[in-house]
Amino acid sequence: MKKDTSFYWTLFLSTFTLSAFTFGGGYVIVPLMQKRFVAELKWIDEEEMLDLVAIAQSSPGPIAVNASIIIGYRMAGIRGALLSVIGTSLPPLIIITIVSYFYLAFRDNPIVNAVLFGMQAGVAAVIVNVVINMVQDITKNKLILPIVVMIVSFLAAAFTSINIVVILFICGAIGAYTTHKETQTTKGGLK
Repeated sequence: MKKDTSFYWTLFLSTFTLSAFTFGGGYVIVPLMQKRFVAELKWIDEEEMLDLVAIAQSSPGPIAVNASIIIGYRMAGIRGALLSVIGTSLPPLIIITIVSYFYLAFRDNPIVNAVLFGMQAGVAAVIVNVVINMVQDITKNKLILPIVVMIVSFLAAAFTSINIVVILFICGAIGAYTTHKETQTTKGGLK
């Protein structure tokens, strides 16, 4: 893939547009990034996108910014990461600046409140769609361990008082262990 001005402009404009027209947080932007970079541009394959999203989720900070940094870095190194993080951060910065000037008018406006309330339903639907797609991808491979980890993690988060950070660390440790074990098996098989 040729990394010319057109490529960098497409990367910046893609992250800028996705960020500008996505309401509801990082989990809403993930399927749109997947659609843009996997389906439309074909820069990343489906499995790699899931891996990049998993890394973005486990990193501190907003998932949308983390995902854009990782995708930008994957596509064009440091320059790509900088362009994509600027593209993702600029729209909220502009919107919040405008809203802050008119805060009192927005705060008490019933139309704005109704629109924001309606957006919550759309955001919930997009998040449910992301969960369903991720579950389908995990179960498609029919690997027992990821399915068990997914179910146990859900049950622990939904029905116990275990802190989500503890659940994430345990899942990360299981993932690191299995990846290390697979790497050792692959290296042993190549000898």
